[in-house]
Amino acid sequence: MNRNDITEKIITIKVAKGIKWDDVARQVGLSKEWVTAGCLGQMTFDDKQAKVIGKIFGLTADEQKWLQVVPYKGSLHSSVPTDPLIYRWYEIVSVYGTTIKELIHEEFGDGIMSAIDFSMDIVRQPDPKGDRVNVVLSGKFLPYKQY
Repeated sequence: MNRNDITEKIITIKVAKGIKWDDVARQVGLSKEWVTAGCLGQMTFDDKQAKVIGKIFGLTADEQKWLQVVPYKGSLHSSVPTDPLIYRWYEIVSVYGTTIKELIHEEFGDGIMSAIDFSMDIVRQPDPKGDRVNVVLSGKFLPYKQY
């Protein structure tokens, strides 16, 4: 048994029972974005959170322990993603990455946006021409230090 096995079990039970990530997140007490990432094997749950996830998905005590192990982060199976939705994000970074970098550096200076001190919000935005996906990424700016 490994973390990938637990992720597959969670996904299988989610589909079989028609569970929604938003419902899971409410029970855990965290954002749907963070809880989804955790259930997909990209984040670590504490003991209390793992027990809630375990109850929802029928995980054994041993399986719940895997939810508390720091995972190997990065879930793409290839350097260029083939899934159309994920590929569009890759395309956005390929086309606009240098623009994003330039504007962040112009506004903040030399540094990076944290993916650790970070939050994300994904919401449906109704639009008469077709609903839009509204994604807000918010990360702490971390300047490079001179030494």
